[in-house]
Amino acid sequence: MPFMRDPRFKRASSHKRRQANRLASASTGWWLLVVVFIEAAVALSIRLPLAFGLPLWGGIDEQTGFPALLALLMVPLVVLAAWRLMRQQQRERNQAFRTSRLMDTVLHTSLDWLWATGPDGRFTFSSPACKDITGYEPFELLGKHITCVIDPGDLADARLEWKARESGDSSWSRVVTVCRHRDGRRVLIDVAGRPMRDRDGRDYGFEGTCRVLNPEAARSRAEVTRRIQELLTDGSLVTAFQPIRCLKTGSVVGAESLTRFSGSQEFSPEARFMEAASIGLDIELEILALRTALATAAGLPTGLYVAANLSPRVCLDPRLAAAITESTIPPRRIVLEVTERHEVGNYEPLAEALAPLRRAGLRIAVDDAGAGFASMRHILQLKPDLIKLDRGIIAGIDTDPAQRALGAAMVGFSSEIGAALVAEGIETEAELAAVTKLGMTAAQGYLLGRPSLRPEDWRTWG
Repeated sequence: MPFMRDPRFKRASSHKRRQANRLASASTGWWLLVVVFIEAAVALSIRLPLAFGLPLWGGIDEQTGFPALLALLMVPLVVLAAWRLMRQQQRERNQAFRTSRLMDTVLHTSLDWLWATGPDGRFTFSSPACKDITGYEPFELLGKHITCVIDPGDLADARLEWKARESGDSSWSRVVTVCRHRDGRRVLIDVAGRPMRDRDGRDYGFEGTCRVLNPEAARSRAEVTRRIQELLTDGSLVTAFQPIRCLKTGSVVGAESLTRFSGSQEFSPEARFMEAASIGLDIELEILALRTALATAAGLPTGLYVAANLSPRVCLDPRLAAAITESTIPPRRIVLEVTERHEVGNYEPLAEALAPLRRAGLRIAVDDAGAGFASMRHILQLKPDLIKLDRGIIAGIDTDPAQRALGAAMVGFSSEIGAALVAEGIETEAELAAVTKLGMTAAQGYLLGRPSLRPEDWRTWG
């Protein structure tokens, strides 16, 4: 807190601590004097009669006198110890209460979102600031998987780069990535976190903080422009592919292209695209990413289709058709995944722009269905060949009856319109069994294959 960094506050706090220590020392000194006085009185009441040959008081003989003396001498010591223990416990309770009040104040006034997850990646704690960043109330996030608001791939990429730059520790800080807001917006965030460990040093989850980061606040506009211009000219874009498997046969039928940036990666890939959008160069960067992906796809087995993610704005750009026709990959092997998180005001120009490419064999997919603006209207207007269900619908579909019901409804709907249904983000055997039982067409996720930059991995998919 700012006021706690004020030197005057520190001096006042130090003075109060010294004053409290002096009072405690004085109080303990008086107690010691009382104890010494009592012990001296007890000792004299027993030792003086023995010295003058008189009988001990209370009928105590000489053989039992010394044990009685020791027992009596222990009484004030026990009283003093008990009193000091009670005082210590009271101080600790007061300190715990003050700390609890301070933490409660921080949680309810801080703009930083404090969170914690269990070992399964599901939220176990969320501070009120999550409402402004994610659109969810804290209680709505509890039990949900972290992938409902943060793409684990983006976070992992940024963490790996931070780890390489800073240290071998599994904690991280100043990691810039993208958060999915409840209304479909993409929010640039700065994340810090660390693993939670038990007494034996075993990890049992993560905890950390998160804050909104404006692209213009992250860097000056001039520096952002310079960085993006360098990306557009220096060839630092590379493409990783993630396999998409048929659920009936288990074979790989396609591969989604994922843009990566070689060199320093302070930002996650999606954060870089948002940075480019902040200066109006997002279309140029997406076109370059598409060209790079199609050129790299020459290393894939010829039987696989190549899926590339594009925003609706890029689909309206005439450079898109040129990028596809100039590629060595035939249109019949290309799937354009139009993300659902960007609102489309008028679908007619979008449909007209895509019509010639579709007639040439190119297929359209609605990406992240169920995660953003237009939902079913987006699907109805575009009439896609593939529908990709967002990870937010798939995560926990094996245990949530409502999610299973939605999945079953989407299976029926996609069958009626002749579209393949692809489940995104499969991470557990239970999720895979659930989507297979529902009758979904295909799936992708870390369980079925991680993104790879290695051509030797791609060749095994054929």
